[in-house]
Parts: sequence; structure tokens; C-alpha cells
Amino acid sequence: MKKYVGAVDQGTTSTRFILFDRQGIPAASHQIEHKQIFPKPGWVEHDPAEIAQNTRKVIDETLARSGIVPGEIAAVGVTNQRETVVVWDRRTGKPFYNAIVWQDTRTDKFIKELAGDKGIDRYRGLTGLPLATYFSGPKLRWILDSIPDARKAAENGDALCGTMDCWTIWQLTGGEAHVTDVTNASRTLMMNLESLEWDDGLLSAMGVPRAMLPSIRPSIDSSFYGTTSEGIPISGALGDQQAALVGQGCFDPGEAKNTYGTGCFLLMNTGDKIVHSKCGLITTAAYRWDGKPAVYALEGSIAITGALVQWLRDNIGIIKTSPEVEKLARTVEDNGGVYIVPAFSGLYAPYWRSEARGVIAGLTRYVNKGHIARAVLEATALQTADIFEAMTTDAGQGIPSLKVDGGMVMNELLMQFQADILGVPIIRAKVTETTALGAAYAAGIAAGFWKDFDEIRANWAKDREWKPSMNESKRADVRKFWKKAVDRTMDWME
Repeated sequence: MKKYVGAVDQGTTSTRFILFDRQGIPAASHQIEHKQIFPKPGWVEHDPAEIAQNTRKVIDETLARSGIVPGEIAAVGVTNQRETVVVWDRRTGKPFYNAIVWQDTRTDKFIKELAGDKGIDRYRGLTGLPLATYFSGPKLRWILDSIPDARKAAENGDALCGTMDCWTIWQLTGGEAHVTDVTNASRTLMMNLESLEWDDGLLSAMGVPRAMLPSIRPSIDSSFYGTTSEGIPISGALGDQQAALVGQGCFDPGEAKNTYGTGCFLLMNTGDKIVHSKCGLITTAAYRWDGKPAVYALEGSIAITGALVQWLRDNIGIIKTSPEVEKLARTVEDNGGVYIVPAFSGLYAPYWRSEARGVIAGLTRYVNKGHIARAVLEATALQTADIFEAMTTDAGQGIPSLKVDGGMVMNELLMQFQADILGVPIIRAKVTETTALGAAYAAGIAAGFWKDFDEIRANWAKDREWKPSMNESKRADVRKFWKKAVDRTMDWME
């Protein structure tokens, strides 16, 4: 009797394994953080071997601690930090170089060359994406051009590449499955968003040989990607933000969710319609069930939200633990006129300015650490407001309420300010681990553990709702000063 579905959640700062029961409730889990590597300003890397070892450890530890045996697990799904990419030797499994993380900006020069006179929207019609350091293809190009023997191995068919879902599945299947799903492939600048296949023209522009790329598969795949060493089928994969969309049950066009983690990611389901943004958003694959048309989404990506709290803790030392930021922020009534724009890796949506850098604006002698803490939290909500405004414009419709998930949603001061600055209710799901849950749902549907989306909708439950209380005049005033602060970040780097 199958009682559980597992999910590997390979994130930016850690890897987790969670087992969910039929009601979508976590039954057991384990998590291990991995090292963040910063070789140069703007460079961010992870050790793929460390992540592979951690993935094995979190699965083994979850099973050992819970007493759950592999025979009780119907399937495993994988979700992951999306644009982070790795190249490895097909025969030995050894990476040619560290994984280059989605936050990394080293490809800025190549991006400018690609854009040329046609600008950052040169390939938007094919990919749904602007040209930006965020995406995987240019990162692959850097590895192939910069690391000895990497390009030769790729051209000879001896090197493989993939985003972290691909790397994880390859490891878990003992090198049998070299696959990715449509959501992760849609983040590379190399997949045609309409055909859902690698595009020869895009591959040529990126300088990436087709032979090293994984096959693109449905997110919900009843034919399975492969099996783990325990004999459990791997039957679902979704990029982390698309996984959260599924985990939140946003299956109807117009439904939206926002995930608050290292970064912040607001997605709206647009159904089987590809909506090309005119306001600086991303058009992306939301999910695909095998045998059915792909579902698409509009997305606004923010690089630094929870990472700003970590910066306040680790770099500045104002707090000792991340949860302390709320208590400190509550010592003051407002931000004291301070606005923090965390453009540590440039600005993502809706600005796409890689040369921007972070600023703290509005400082006076009145300001204390409580105001700084509050400004840190408000930066997350204000960046989300920029995305929210662009999304409703692109979609031509309002978003009546916003489902939220991720680690920061336990910060109730932030959630109230988010409702205030958006002017709509904020709804926190009872199960906040919606990223892992979405991957589990994808795998479980493919394996027949859950019948369909209606069964998943029935599992969703509200934990708490925050309603806006800020008047329109105050909201407009806060947004005005925020946008002035954003303007100060521009053109900082040459």
C-alpha cells in the first residue's frame, strides 16, 4: 500500500527531502544547507558534488528517522533552483566547474553583445525572456569558453549539462536519465516557448552544442524519468516557482501566488495562452501534463528578498537570527524615511538593469536599527508591488487576492505591509512548503497516487488572511519615495 509521495527540493541555500501523505501534509523531512561560493564580486557558485551528496543524505536521513520504507512511497518529484546550471563529464560524473547560480552576473558582457542594436528583447518572441545574466544559456557559454577541455568534451559528446533538476535526476538514477522538464528548459534562453523544444538558432547564438543538452519532458510524466536506487519512480519535475504555483492549486487562468524565499517570485496562470509581457515581466511555462497542452504563466522575478535579511544578519550583524528582524522592526512605527533597494546583483523584473547596485536612501540622524530592519522587510513588499502593478497591466485584469508561501510568510509584519501596499488580501496557505508539495503533486498525479487537479484543490486550506488597512494617499506616498530610491540604483556600474 503506497502511503506517501516524496519531493526533493534542491534550493539556493539548501536541499530538502519531504514525504507527503494523501492530504498533502508533510509526514517526514530532512534538510541540509550547502556552501555559498563568491569567487569575485557578482559571481555566485555552488559545488555540484556537495549538493549531490546532500541530496542522498537528506533522503537517507528522512527514511531512517521516520521509519518509512521505500515500498510505501509511490513516487518522487524534483523541484529546484531554476537557472543555476552545471556541466559534467558523461563517463565520470565529475563536474567541469562549479554550478553557476541564477544570481550570478558574470555573463553581463556577453549579454550586451547578444543584445547589440536589437536590445534585451531580441529573443523574447521565441523564449518569453529578456536577455539577462539571470538565465542559463549564457552561463553555459561562459563555462564552455572559460574552462579547459569543456567545449571540446561538449562537441565530442563527452560532456552533459543541465539545470539542477537535471543534475539531481541524473544522480538519483545512477546516470541513466538525462532529462529536464519544460519549466526548467523555459529558463535557459534556448527553448522555443511554443514548440517546447530546443531551438537551433538559439543554440547557435548561445554557442551551446545540442549533444550536451537533456531531453525536454513533461512536468507530470506518467512514463517516468527513471527510478532511484531504492526502486522508487521519479515521475515529476518542476522549477521551484512553478512547483509553488501547482502546490498552491493555481490551476485556473488569473490565479496567482507569490513565494518569499531567497528571492521573490510572483506567478499568474495564463492558461494555454502565451502572454508576451510589455511591462518587463517573464513569460514562462507553468507546467505540462503528458498528453495535454502546456500551461503558461506571467512571472515577476526579484533577486533579493530573504537574502536581504541574511545580509543584515551575516554582513552587518544587526540581528543574530533571521526571525529577529520582525521583533526589531516592530520597535518603530514606520521606516523613518529609509528605503533600501537590494540591487546586489542588479535589478530583475520589471527593470532588468544588471548595472544597478544596492542603495540605502533617506538616512538622517533620526534613523536607528529598528528603521533599518523595517526598511529591509518593506523592500520585499515594495519590490513585489512593482511586479504586481506590471502583471495586472500585462494581463489586462486585476488580481483580487494573492496566495503566499515560502519562509518569509511567517513574518506577520511583512504580510500586513504587503496587503497594505498592494491593496488586496494576502492569503497564507496552511501548508507553506508549497514548492516541495507542488513537485510531490506532479509526481503523484503521474504515478496515479492522486487522480487529478480537483483532488489537489480539495487539499488546499487557508491558514491566515491579511486585509489592507493603509489609505490610498499613504500608499501612493510610500510608492513614490520607493521609486525615487530605485532610480538611485541605476547606472552605478559602467
